[in-house]
Parts: sequence; C-alpha cells; structure tokens
Amino acid sequence: MKTKVIGLDGRDSAEIELPVVFDTPYRPEVIHKVYVNVLSHSYQRQGRYPAAGEMVSAESRNTGLGIARLARARGEGFPRAGQAAGVAGVRHGRVAHPPESWKNVYKKINYKEKQLGLCSAIAATAIKELVQRRGHKIADDIKLPLVISDDIESVLKTKDLKNALVRLGLGDDIVRASLARRARSGTPRRRGRSTRSAISALIIVGNDSRLVTLSRSIPGVDIKHAKDISVLDLVPGSKPIRLTIFSQAAIEYMRNLQAPIHKVLEVIGR
Repeated sequence: MKTKVIGLDGRDSAEIELPVVFDTPYRPEVIHKVYVNVLSHSYQRQGRYPAAGEMVSAESRNTGLGIARLARARGEGFPRAGQAAGVAGVRHGRVAHPPESWKNVYKKINYKEKQLGLCSAIAATAIKELVQRRGHKIADDIKLPLVISDDIESVLKTKDLKNALVRLGLGDDIVRASLARRARSGTPRRRGRSTRSAISALIIVGNDSRLVTLSRSIPGVDIKHAKDISVLDLVPGSKPIRLTIFSQAAIEYMRNLQAPIHKVLEVIGR
C-alpha cells in the first residue's frame, strides 16, 4: 500500500510504500485489553494503616442497659467517653474494607498479544471513519495515514509547528482542542492537573528528532519518538483511534516491526 508524502507547505512531495504493519487487521477488543493491562503498569499502590481506628481503649458494656452492644470508649467526664469506637461505621472508627497496599495491581499481558494490539492501533490510524468518529475534525480531501516529510523534525518553534499543521488541513481540529480547554478545581488542581484539554493530533517522529521538545506546547498535540510509541498514546481512554501524523523517519523505523508482525499474523491465520 502506498501513500503520499506531504511537505511543510501542504503539497504532495513524493510517494512512499507503507510498511507491512499497516496491513494488520483492526482488532478493537485486543486494543482495549492491551490498553487496560499496559495502563495498570503505571498504577501506584495505596493502602491504609492496618491499625487505623482501632488504637483506642474500648469495650462493650454488654446487655441490660438499653443500648447497643458496641465497643465504647472507656472513661467518663469527657466528650469521647461512651462513644462507639474501634468498629466500622462509627465516628472515628475504622474503615470497613480499606484498600490494601499489598494488593497486586499489575496486570500481565502476553508479548504477541501486546504486539498485536500495538500494530492494530497503528494500522487503524489509516481508517478515516474511525478517526472522525472519535471527534477529530479533518478536511474531506485529507487521506490517511498522514505522512509528512522529515522537514517537520527540524522545526523548533511552536509558531512554525502550528502553521505547518494548519497547512496540512488540521486547523479546525486544533481550534476544537483549544476551545475545550478548561480549568479544574479541587483535588486535581492541588495535584498539578489544574487544566484539562481535548485530545488533538499525535505526531510520531524519528528517534533523534528534537521536535519532541514542543510536545503539549499546542493544546492537545503530543509528539513522540517512534521507539517510544505505545497503545496509551494511540488510543487515549481506549477509544480508537487518534489522529496521527507520521514523519518519513518514523515510517522507516516501523519497517523494523515486520518480523514480529509476521509472527502475529501467523497466529491469527493471515
């Protein structure tokens, strides 16, 4: 399968043969499973102090007093005396079923299954219907996958990058992501997630490109090296598929994925 290479001026400059990875069948169920399992590798374990809510001198007063037989704080003459303590569901009591720090939150994934999910996600970037269904706004004359010349990798200013994306016909999608940017309050704001924006284009470049320094400089636009690409980048929220732009160097790097791809295709009977 061949596709056009677009220059920074928005015009077709050459034609390139796509690697075999773009022949991988679309498997949304595999993509979703791989996304969930790979996302679990970034989870931070959390738990509660096992003795929390139980470090209190409390005992039941038994029957015959017309009160429930809950353990109550010992003593008299102060507010805490006589209050239920050391049990779940009461003030200053323990948590009924607290999260435990020793719980295993790491989900394993088979190598070939993970590889199939990644390659299927890469191939899905060439399906225009899926890209538009996700909410991306692209011109009708744009053909996917979008391959841009290596001149994009020499861009070092946000202004130049934005102008290049506009000339590619992605101006409406950048505006959509910018308008969806909103401020957050409460816990997310305190934890460094004060703003939230929509997802726009993902740019995949060669492994030595300095363009990655401009990642997130345009709201919703991410830039990744080809060697660092993951299902988490291609299908954020496990919703296929993200608008993706490949540089020529990134396409050449993906030709190295042919050997594992052939093994995957043999497994599924291709």
